[in-house]
This record gives sequence, C-alpha cells and structure tokens, in this order.
Amino acid sequence: MNPVWIVDASTVTAFGDNLGQLWQGLMEGRTMVRPVQRFPVKGYHSNSAALIEDLVSSGNQSLIHTMVERVFEKSEKIPVDSYLITATAKSGIDNMEKLYKAGSADTRDILLSALPGIITQKFGLKREGINISAACASSTVALARAAGLIAAGMAESVAVCSLDFITEFVFSGFSALKVMSRGPSRPFDKERSGLSLGDGAVYILLMSSKRAKKENRSHLGSVIGWGIANDAAHITSPAKDGSGLILAVNKSLETAGIKHDSISAINAHGTGTVYNDLMELTAVNSIFRGRNVPVHSIKGAIGHTLGAAGGIEVAIGLKALEEQVIPPTTGFKHPEKGAAGLVSSKPKEISGNYLLTTNSGFGGINVALVLQRDTGV
Repeated sequence: MNPVWIVDASTVTAFGDNLGQLWQGLMEGRTMVRPVQRFPVKGYHSNSAALIEDLVSSGNQSLIHTMVERVFEKSEKIPVDSYLITATAKSGIDNMEKLYKAGSADTRDILLSALPGIITQKFGLKREGINISAACASSTVALARAAGLIAAGMAESVAVCSLDFITEFVFSGFSALKVMSRGPSRPFDKERSGLSLGDGAVYILLMSSKRAKKENRSHLGSVIGWGIANDAAHITSPAKDGSGLILAVNKSLETAGIKHDSISAINAHGTGTVYNDLMELTAVNSIFRGRNVPVHSIKGAIGHTLGAAGGIEVAIGLKALEEQVIPPTTGFKHPEKGAAGLVSSKPKEISGNYLLTTNSGFGGINVALVLQRDTGV
C-alpha cells in the first residue's frame, strides 16, 4: 500500500479556533461544558453543553457556512485536484428550525449534500466529492475511506472536513433518549450519568507520501491502519460484549501490520454514557489482555461533537504522539470497573510510535484507526 501522510490539521471547538488552544485546554483538564444560552433548555434532561459562544449565522444561511470559514481560516488551501470527503451527522439542521420558527431559511443547507458543495465552491475544487453520515463515527469513517483511497493508489490528495453543531432539535433528541448528563460528562467514571454535547469542526488533509515530499509538505503523522464493523445489536445502544468494536480494532491492526502490544495509547470514544463506556472497557480489556495501555477521552472537556468527534480526536492523537503524552480524561475521578490503571485524571507520558483511536455510533457502527507518528526517518 502507498504510505498515507497527514499533512495538515485544524480544529474548531469551544476552546478556540486552533489545535493549540484545544491541546492546552485538554492538558489543563478544563471543561468547556457550560449552561446553554443559544436556545431555551427548560424542561430538557440537561441544561449544559460545550458551545462556541460567538457562533452566528449570516442571513438565511446555516451555521455550516460559518463553521467552514472558521476551520479553514488558518489552514493551507486545499489542492484543487483533491478528492473531497465531508462528514456530518446533522448538516444545516438549524435551517430546518428557522423554517419552523421564522418561515424563512435557505433550504439547500439542510441537505447532507450541502457541505461538500459549499467547500467545493469555496476552493474551486475540480470535483465536488461526497458526504459521509455515519452518526457519531462519521469523520472516522471518512478518514478510513480517505486513507484507503490513497493507499490503493486511487487518489494522491484527499481533504476531509467534518462539522456538527448543537441546535435545540439535536439537544431535545438526546434529552428524549435520557442519555445526557446534567453537568459535564465524566467518561469512564463509575458515577457518570451521561454525555455532554458540543460544537466542533475539523479539517484534515491526507496525501500520498510521494506527493507530500514532492510538495515539501509537513508530515504530522500517518494513518497506517483502519477497520470498520457493525455489531447490529440495537438502533442506539452498542453490543454489550464489544464484539463490533473488537472486530474493527483487530481489522485496523491487521491493516497496519502491527500487533496489539505495539499500541502506546488509545483515544477512546468515551462518551460518558453507562453502556458505551462499559462496552469500550470490555473491548479494550479483551483485546489488550490485561495490559495497562493508557486510555483517554476528550469528551468531558469539549462535549460530544457528533460527526466531527473522530476527526478532532485524530488531530489530538497526532499531537499526543508528537509530545509523547496523552491528556487527562476531564471529569474522571472514580474508576469504573475495568478502568483502573488505564484511565487517568492527569496527563500521562507514553512511549512509542503508534496510537489507536476509536469511535462508535448509532446503528451499531464501530471504527478504528491506527496512527503512526513522524519519526523523521
């Protein structure tokens, strides 16, 4: 397979509009989950989320336009011949709400196909690309697809952009499921009570190593393995035995050509819900057979950013490999069974070249990626 390099990465979260601000906030163990001001929350199961306070739309446009502007503001321009893959769970769902409440909004923004169209037009790309909507694993699936295209020689440059933001429609849906925490979520803590939601966007540019070297691009790290599986257990809950995630992780390790003991750390999905965290701990302890591989989640700090979660976590995974340290799991105090020795409330030094990042979504979707740091060799 052709080597797959990541040459650019940028994030927009409640911590700020760049990866540096996000990394600093995570390392300090802070949370951006706050009382919601964007829409009324009276009567809902929770009143808090990690929202970007100054996120506003223009006229009849959806917030997706604003998010696109912000995530690309400090990034290198997408090469016009790049294959584009976008990922979003809800796209411009805010315009559906505008139609209902005010009777006026650009209906084109509501469609999932809106995002690739907006980015294609903005950068003058030669082809529009596709959007992947795979619930909360959307951007991870997109990155797996991007890596596969480059590895197989079907593309030299693939741009992946993912975003989702929290509206009252989204908030009310998770409230109805009774899976939201009343305060900031506490992944892998035995006293956790649910997830917190958050706004987020991410842009990652992948290239074949040959093209990246030719263009003198930065080498932030590589995607060397990927695996996707569906446990088909329930429409919203994961399989309790972790079978789907185990299959996805084993496939990613097989694609990478490495053994499980080569993994230095795991960036887990870690939503803070009772069933997700238990499932992940079951899967991790099954795959790594009692080995205390460091595990962390960033969702107690920035909330669950839905379709953008996996891409943001890949950007953090690259930074963790570069710095050889993983951030603390914000909100973690009392280990759930199976979490002791794995999850920590403090930054943890790691040693090695490989990091595993995983995500799971409604409908039984499970995705795993193996990242390799730039060793300079």
